[in-house]
Amino acid sequence: MYSLTQSQAVTLRNFLGRTFSWMTAGLVMTAITAYSAASSEGLYAFVRSNYLMLVLLQLGLVFGLGFLINRINGATAGVLFSLYSVLTGLTLSGIFFRYAGSDITLAFVTAAGMFGAMAVIGYTTKMDLSRFGTILFMGVIGLVIASIANIWIGGSAFSMAIAVVGVIIFCALTAYDMQKLKEMALSGGPGLTQSDMGEKMAVFGALTLYLDFINIFLFLLRLFGGGRSND
Repeated sequence: MYSLTQSQAVTLRNFLGRTFSWMTAGLVMTAITAYSAASSEGLYAFVRSNYLMLVLLQLGLVFGLGFLINRINGATAGVLFSLYSVLTGLTLSGIFFRYAGSDITLAFVTAAGMFGAMAVIGYTTKMDLSRFGTILFMGVIGLVIASIANIWIGGSAFSMAIAVVGVIIFCALTAYDMQKLKEMALSGGPGLTQSDMGEKMAVFGALTLYLDFINIFLFLLRLFGGGRSND
């Protein structure tokens, strides 16, 4: 691994700082929205009645942002990411009724620790993690298929197994994505953080890491909650 020049170090620090600022803002918006929806009888009733529509809007936004990132400006990318974060908060509001507050807190704190550790590994490792990209992608596809199958198969053991594998895959993805963002920043040159393209890349990077964190959190919540509710 080569040593960074002063210019590269500044570019990398500024880019990752912007990326994590967007990610943090997204998580805050999600948390506030989820809690607000769970606390409002009318808003939560709306979420339950329109849950499928909200999920489809989420999918549309996340895929749309990925496809349109080169055609929109940084401000528009930021608005779309913010909207996605709010929609995610709405669809996650039900966790406050399904899980105890202590389980949610424990899952969040543990997810933050695991995410941070894997991000550091991805940033500092000398190993080329790109070789694992296909494996991780297939792992995510397998998780989706297993989760759908679990709707009919059921069973706590199978559900817990999916959660364990999910945590492992998204922790690995965090390191993988972090290394990709580092390489992306270094390839962008010194003017990256002052350009609109740099802002779009920071927003897209924030979305990528945001998805990694949210999935780690949700799979941990399934493990720690074990189906317990607030009732």
